[in-house]
Amino acid sequence: MEHGFVRSLWSTVIRPAWCSPAVILIRLAVGLIFMTQGALKYIDPKMGVDRFTKIGFSHPAFIAHFVGTFEMVCGFLVLIGLTTRIAAIPLLIIICTAIATTKIPELFKANQGFWFMVSDARTDFAMSMSLVFLIVSGAGSWSFDSDLAGPRSPEIKK
Repeated sequence: MEHGFVRSLWSTVIRPAWCSPAVILIRLAVGLIFMTQGALKYIDPKMGVDRFTKIGFSHPAFIAHFVGTFEMVCGFLVLIGLTTRIAAIPLLIIICTAIATTKIPELFKANQGFWFMVSDARTDFAMSMSLVFLIVSGAGSWSFDSDLAGPRSPEIKK
């Protein structure tokens, strides 16, 4: 009985709720952006260690590489549509942390304020909404998740 429950839960987690192949476009954007940003945390100190030092994180080298690894691995999983909902969760945590540590403080800096922050945060906002979309909808029909979940029953497939 427990094996059936686990299999049902796993199928529910990976089965796309929205079966449109168009979801691949969202996955493409999210996956490639996070993969490249994760790689930059290793390649360019200004995007990695220096940035985390400026923000004020303790152990900035560790944090930069830790976050970069999550961005690359989870970004790749989103890109190929494998455990998309699960992979999107750490990415959403990362983007929310980025907004809290880099965008919200702009509200209180001289010569910046609300409109500066809104303009600067537009990509972060788009990425966070795309991640929420993927968590809710799943990976779509052109994904490993869809293949692993197996065929849908006819009454659900609408």
